[in-house]
Amino acid sequence: MVSDEHTHDTPIAGLGEIALRVDDLDAMATFYEEVVGLRRMERSETMAFFDVAAGVEGHTQILALFDRSERQAHPPESGRSTLDHFAFGIPLDAYEDERERLRGHGIDPEETTFEWVSWRSLFFYDPEGNHVELVAYDPDAGEAPPRE
Repeated sequence: MVSDEHTHDTPIAGLGEIALRVDDLDAMATFYEEVVGLRRMERSETMAFFDVAAGVEGHTQILALFDRSERQAHPPESGRSTLDHFAFGIPLDAYEDERERLRGHGIDPEETTFEWVSWRSLFFYDPEGNHVELVAYDPDAGEAPPRE
């Protein structure tokens, strides 16, 4: 069951950026632009930035890809990421079209319903094995109360 109560005070109002270190920047940039459908904002030899959605107070939500071979300003503490997956929210009325669009790119997404939050999800992998999700809120998919 989803709680409507906030258990802590925070000014956090959204996700600003997801940044991935990648082995093949060209393949990954092409995938996120052509397969996932994100708009490319900036591209250089060592990085690519994609517009995910409008963010908080004018800050665009971004997916950033950085060439792994480049020196890292903020290297991770361990050599291994704990990232399980990341999700992009989509409107429910786009769900079926997105599933078919992915299939048109040779991707057969795994479909999952999370009744406790009323989500319908499409899971698939990018060229470097990151687990990606497209998720839509569906008030008919489960137990969560309708959103305003």
